[in-house]
Amino acid sequence: MLNITPIRQNQFVAGVALALCLLGIRSPVSGQDHVGVQMVRPDGESERYWPRWRGPSGQGIVTDTGYPDTWSATTNILWKTTVPGRGHSSPIIWGNKIFLTTSRNRGRQVSVLSFNRSDGQLLWEVEVPAGEAEYVHSKNSPASATVATDGTRVYASFGSRGMIAVDFNGNLLWHRGLGRIDNYHGPAGSPLLYRDSIIIYQDQNDGAFVTALDTKTGQTRWRTERGASVGWGTPIAITVGDHDELIVSSQRLVQSYDPSTGNELWRCDGMLREVIPTPVVGHGLVFCASGRAGPTLAIRPGGRGDVTDTHLEWKTTRGSPFVPSPIIYGDYLYQVNDMSSIITCLNARTGETVWQERLGRPRREGISASPIIVDGKLFVTNDEGQTFVLRTGPTFELLHTNDIGARTLASPALVDGVWYVRTARELIAIGAS
Repeated sequence: MLNITPIRQNQFVAGVALALCLLGIRSPVSGQDHVGVQMVRPDGESERYWPRWRGPSGQGIVTDTGYPDTWSATTNILWKTTVPGRGHSSPIIWGNKIFLTTSRNRGRQVSVLSFNRSDGQLLWEVEVPAGEAEYVHSKNSPASATVATDGTRVYASFGSRGMIAVDFNGNLLWHRGLGRIDNYHGPAGSPLLYRDSIIIYQDQNDGAFVTALDTKTGQTRWRTERGASVGWGTPIAITVGDHDELIVSSQRLVQSYDPSTGNELWRCDGMLREVIPTPVVGHGLVFCASGRAGPTLAIRPGGRGDVTDTHLEWKTTRGSPFVPSPIIYGDYLYQVNDMSSIITCLNARTGETVWQERLGRPRREGISASPIIVDGKLFVTNDEGQTFVLRTGPTFELLHTNDIGARTLASPALVDGVWYVRTARELIAIGAS
């Protein structure tokens, strides 16, 4: 029996759908983006590179082709370079530069690193001003948040150490303290670059907030208090018809804010206590996954106030992830349950399970990296460095398994036919030899 709850199946919705059809307008229940619900994508040259967490699409989707789908510790390896210190942040790329973060001395020293994309040479390192080290979970680190760039500045978040902006030559431009972040596993969510603001939320035991800083100066544009006590997620910005919304999926609630003012637009109940995955968007819906096999919610954005009873299209507990973010491609939503190493393909419009299979040996909390789709193939990497390559679509098909031979918790970056993978100790470029 499918563990799925359809929310809006009544005569009123059917009547609206019929009326819209007669008018030549697609209905929201058809799964089409009739109101233009989509991610706010970076401007200009950002589309050419990998400027943020989950790439230019914000969803782990790679639109160009020519990337190898097989590799090993030696096959299709273009170069390897040692990354000093410890960190789980994913690499980002602009031009010929790679950026990521690291920590040393048990978190007392944290910094931003830049590498040459051609050969992996370390170009520079910028250390964040001194501050208090935080306790972090063994699968977290003091350098877990992925940086973002607009092609001029690189923005990095370090929890209680605040946020910094550096230029491409490694000069510290500004440093902004955000106060003590008291999250029992340590902070981890990545900042979101939205137009000329850098936005982050920090849910914690006391004083949770979401805030937007000016990208040029680091000054606060707005700061909105929140009620959540724990969370490690990353916000997204979406366009809904004629306006933009900032989506924060965290403890108990999914909330939408006006990204220009920080005012709450709507909220939807149904999440669990611990939430890590980044939401994705498709078919006019926002898909938000809750932690530890909790529910996945499909929400129609654009409402006002409490939309739990009016805009929640479907919810299911089948295959929900704890750490990895979901990914949507075509008609299908893919989710990796890292508590049992199971991948589930859902019908994105209805939430019904299309197929569900295990990837490798079952392991609790054994997958941290978020999946990638490129060339119509789905890539899922576990913490042991094994990447499962699957055909996308309504039938499960495992094409092959790659093994890089190193512990891998960060998600990859892909540019110009090359994968850039951060392992526990190295940065590796994978391309067709």
